[in-house]
Amino acid sequence: MTAGEKLEQQVTGRPDSYVPARTLVAVTTGRRLPGRARPLVPNHLMHWGTGAAVGALRGVWSAAGLRGWRASAWHTSVRLATDQTLENVTGVGAPPWTWSRRDRVVDVAHKAVYSFVTGAVADRLVPEVPARARTRGLWD
Repeated sequence: MTAGEKLEQQVTGRPDSYVPARTLVAVTTGRRLPGRARPLVPNHLMHWGTGAAVGALRGVWSAAGLRGWRASAWHTSVRLATDQTLENVTGVGAPPWTWSRRDRVVDVAHKAVYSFVTGAVADRLVPEVPARARTRGLWD
């Protein structure tokens, strides 16, 4: 996702976003950083941290039998909802319907690439539990 974002930014001229950093600071400290703040370390921590956490969920889905392109499409929604929930509950972000069409398309596209690549990797690396084992009760 990061490589795709950097390539897209070179083509479109879109600047780096520090919303992830401001969100992480707000979640962990309750403080709101000014919009002009450019904290690089928290930006990377939030960007990679949410990617890893939501990516792990996709691995769990693969193990549970939720696999393929449909699971990756649903995962895209989860990835978008995670960011939007954290950004908007902290007051850092703006609701997507207030964004420009270009910003919405770019955000959804990057999250979809992330989810579909994560899904392909998870589906390949995580062995699928046989259906009969998934349907057994915990104490059966």
